[in-house]
Amino acid sequence: MENPLNRFLAQAGRWLNIIGGTALTAMMVLTVADVILRAFGHPILGTYEMVSLLLALVAGFTIPRMSLDRVHVNMDFILPKLPSRVRTGLEITTRLLLLVLFVVIGINLFMIAREFQVSGEVSSTLRIPFYPIAYGLGVCCLLESLVFLAEIGNLWRKRHV
Repeated sequence: MENPLNRFLAQAGRWLNIIGGTALTAMMVLTVADVILRAFGHPILGTYEMVSLLLALVAGFTIPRMSLDRVHVNMDFILPKLPSRVRTGLEITTRLLLLVLFVVIGINLFMIAREFQVSGEVSSTLRIPFYPIAYGLGVCCLLESLVFLAEIGNLWRKRHV
């Protein structure tokens, strides 16, 4: 039976992936439309800003699902040659370090988002506020840390079964 944390992360990862995929599609449509309209002398105002903000959504919102599906780049030269207990110990250690890293990044993104919100920081051309994107990326980082916590739990259970 799958534990509740893994079920929650799978569902959240699906939704975040939909948001990231939608942002990627919007980036492509916007870029193509801007190139076509630019050829006729009517570029879309703020395309660079929108593409930059959408890219932040694509990168941040797809990370938890990629980690869950284990589709990130993984360089295993030495790990497979190690004894099972050592390999599991190293995997737990790296997941623990990544958990701490993403918690720190997530908390800092929340603090930056709060600063953006208080100061009213917006993009220069379209006046899009930065704080919702920073909050969203902070949530994604904290969800990514939960992914690492779940992986640590799965590795720990596998080690002690």
